[in-house]
Amino acid sequence: MSVTQQITTAEQLLQTPDLGRCELLYGELVMMSPAGFEHGWIAMNIGASLSDFVKENALGMVTGAETGFYIARDPDTVRAPDVGFICTERVPPRPVQGFFQGAPDLAVEVLSPTDRASAVLAKVQNWLEAGCRAVWVIDPDRKTVSVYDERNHTTTLGASDELTGGEVVPGFHVPVAEIFEP
Repeated sequence: MSVTQQITTAEQLLQTPDLGRCELLYGELVMMSPAGFEHGWIAMNIGASLSDFVKENALGMVTGAETGFYIARDPDTVRAPDVGFICTERVPPRPVQGFFQGAPDLAVEVLSPTDRASAVLAKVQNWLEAGCRAVWVIDPDRKTVSVYDERNHTTTLGASDELTGGEVVPGFHVPVAEIFEP
């Protein structure tokens, strides 16, 4: 597929729905390959656990991959986490037709084999600078979850640890090992 129009704003991105997987980073379109099978089921594992808990406790809303969050303007940045969580207080009263304005409270990113560490850290910083309260980076190869929070604390959890929602998703917990079980 070729892009005939230069896309530099969130509005232009919204009006070009047939692009496929992409994000807008500082006014530049970044194309992404479809996620691999392992990536997909890991994202679904954590997303389903989080969604079930959030619904059961009326804590807000969980979004899936491809959901765009408009996190910066002039130049525009629209990012799409693998899983996002928005607390009740920030859930819009009516469905949003375009991108969500602002960052989710929690962004979950599942690493792909081709992800570069510098790009992942830059994405984590984008989320935190945009107001995200926590970012979970799930590494399928190492079977770890790195938790970044708004106070610039980072904790890396292994398979024998338990991932909790902390102050962002109070009461949520799941054994890290379960995230990697098909």
